[in-house]
Amino acid sequence: MSKEVEETLRRLLIENRILEASIAVIQSRLKVVNASLAEILLASSTLEGIKGKPKGSKILVPIGAGSFIRAELADSEKIIMGIGAGTSIEKSFEESIQELKNRQAELEKIRASLEQQLIQATSQLEEKRKALSSLIQAQKGA
Repeated sequence: MSKEVEETLRRLLIENRILEASIAVIQSRLKVVNASLAEILLASSTLEGIKGKPKGSKILVPIGAGSFIRAELADSEKIIMGIGAGTSIEKSFEESIQELKNRQAELEKIRASLEQQLIQATSQLEEKRKALSSLIQAQKGA
């Protein structure tokens, strides 16, 4: 095997590993974004469920994993929302709904971007694998 072919093989292998690592990172980010979207959808669903209910109404509050607790509604006009870094603020019901919609839209943009990056990286990886396979086959035939 010539030095040039050996160097090309080495380069393709390194590029494959880099692309595989990039794909793993993108997939991990997609999982985080999808989990955040699921959380936002659950919060939105919960708020829609209590919309218009009077103080003292008996409600079921989701606690995750398809589980609920029974609760009594103390106030549906003010919602306490997390804004990051362990900080929360009080917002009106409508402001809260709008904030959740804004967060959802932003996360959907991020998800679309990540999905596009994943498609590109996967395509590049497939090209590198084909080139690597062709090079190996050519060397076997030589």
